[in-house]
Amino acid sequence: MTGQQVARAPGVPAHERHVFTERRHEYCVAVFAINEGERVRQQLRAMAPLADQIDILVADGGSTDSSLAVESLDEFRLRALLVKRDQGRLSAQMRMAIAFALDEGYEGLVVIDGNGKDDIAGIPEMIRLLRAGYDHIQGSRYVPGGRGINTPALRHVAVRLVHAPLISLAAGTRYTDTTNGFRAYSRRLLTDQRVQPLRDVFLGYELHYYLAIRAARLGMRVIETPVTRRYPETGKTPTKISPVKGNLLILRTLASAMLGRFNP
Repeated sequence: MTGQQVARAPGVPAHERHVFTERRHEYCVAVFAINEGERVRQQLRAMAPLADQIDILVADGGSTDSSLAVESLDEFRLRALLVKRDQGRLSAQMRMAIAFALDEGYEGLVVIDGNGKDDIAGIPEMIRLLRAGYDHIQGSRYVPGGRGINTPALRHVAVRLVHAPLISLAAGTRYTDTTNGFRAYSRRLLTDQRVQPLRDVFLGYELHYYLAIRAARLGMRVIETPVTRRYPETGKTPTKISPVKGNLLILRTLASAMLGRFNP
């Protein structure tokens, strides 16, 4: 294993890279987590057999709960742990993972939340679709074969009646599950100079929305694939989005993405 402090490059948050193995596959999957406790460890344990098909990364937003302590990760067969030491949340973690994937020569990147909501059985199909030449692959509960289990009613309504229709309108193609963070991106999309995802403007949820719109608008190959997302039956919903402030920020970010304000 090697560990190194990575200086902040233009468009890439300052972060540490702990690299455990050499690259083995042409694609990698990045698990995004921050203070997910046992949920992320259970997910990584379940994902470990997938290391025979895809390299596994964790993009940690700066956890303080010891769930991703370097010395406790041996059983998970990780390729690398990336730990953000800079400002920003999800899009900053995404930029960190994208930069690593591009630096290491991967042909595509699958992304998935580390809170245990997503069924990791969808990862091999994401790999297959990347190999088939798709550039933006959106996991969806709402296409045939997809399942949304215990989805909060407000979340279901907001996605189906507000978020997905607006993203679809801006993209010029139909999406059904645009808040679902289980996705995949091709190297072609991530390196296109008309896209440029490695920019400091992306801090929160901007990159998810921007890439979905931009890929379709540029005529790249986009597709949805069925996935399962399961919310717990009881207890607190695992999410980093606050009910009022967080949702208002999402709407403002969505409006900016629709108006092309993130275009290079």
